[in-house]
Amino acid sequence: MRTEKPAPTDVHQDIEALRDYYTSDRNRAMRLEDRWHEVRLNMARKRGQHVTVLSLLGYGTPRWVRVFSRVVMAPDSDFEGGRRVAKVIADGVRGWRNFVSAPVPFAELTITVAGHEFPISADRGGIVDELIHLPEGTELEPGWQEVTLQTPGQEATRAEVMVVGDEVTHGIICDIDDTVVVTKLPRPFLAAWNSFVLDEHARTPTPGMAVMMERLLSRDPGSPVLYLSTGAWNVAQTLTRFLTRNLYPYGPLLLTDWGPTEDRWFRSGKQHKVEQLARLAKEFPHIQWILIGDDGQHDPVIYADFVRTHPHQVKAVIIRELTYSEAVLAGGRAEQPDGEQLLQATQDGKHPPGVQRVGDYEIPWIYGPDGKDISEMLAEYDLI
Repeated sequence: MRTEKPAPTDVHQDIEALRDYYTSDRNRAMRLEDRWHEVRLNMARKRGQHVTVLSLLGYGTPRWVRVFSRVVMAPDSDFEGGRRVAKVIADGVRGWRNFVSAPVPFAELTITVAGHEFPISADRGGIVDELIHLPEGTELEPGWQEVTLQTPGQEATRAEVMVVGDEVTHGIICDIDDTVVVTKLPRPFLAAWNSFVLDEHARTPTPGMAVMMERLLSRDPGSPVLYLSTGAWNVAQTLTRFLTRNLYPYGPLLLTDWGPTEDRWFRSGKQHKVEQLARLAKEFPHIQWILIGDDGQHDPVIYADFVRTHPHQVKAVIIRELTYSEAVLAGGRAEQPDGEQLLQATQDGKHPPGVQRVGDYEIPWIYGPDGKDISEMLAEYDLI
């Protein structure tokens, strides 16, 4: 019996944004990636796949929200309401599945917040990172609230946003790779293995970190938690499920796009973290943050620089020390800032706790190999 081919799927894109972008001056790497996205999109349309808006966590205040999502082409059987269906999750999601869905560049969609509709478009990679200001007189209640995202003619997707009240004074910003999950990044082979091959059930949580973070939150209930990583947006849903399954505090992810930029083939992970920290400092000037990272990448240097420029907005810095084998696989330990006694390693390779002084501010720095040892040091500083 002959089966008729499905009709090509209608895809609504922002034509003006497409025209402006494709007539702009792009380097060769960006042109190649754009062409690849176009080929994949056309193939997905011919197969009859549907435009799917993936549900990701966002954050904001009673007066504005920052909404994240990805717009991709996918079969209806793979997603339901912007999330992977239960059977796929139960079977385990191999990392490569997060990268095979064709993105929809400059997809048109409507975001509904508190009954108000806001037309927007995704970026060149189908990624939505939109700051939405609510009309005057409209405010959201603090806590987790729902927004909806919908492309023309497709099912609406519900996404949660963490609304931070004006009375909140403390929060947590936490790295992911080798801090809450043992990934042994940034060694290229292992990075590819964890991103493309390893399924979410096989990832290893860092011992004691989830308990330590919950203890921090019990000291300041209602504090926001945000996870800042150099990982790609493609793995956002996988990472969220991993964090939830291993009882880490619920919170939005701040990830990046691995694609090329105007001046380089791959985006700078260090620059991404610096920019996001600066943005959070500006968005929440009343919040003191506890910064959590590891000593296998650039976290100590990034956090030390942030403390120097925003000492009034940092309550403490926590650095998870990699084991010797993890440090070897990660290509060594992070370069430590000069002139800071608290950041200098002792002869046995360990980092003593200390205080970073900036003017009249004294910010504790705490090192430890796992959540248990870090918790003991936090108790000594009366932080838990």
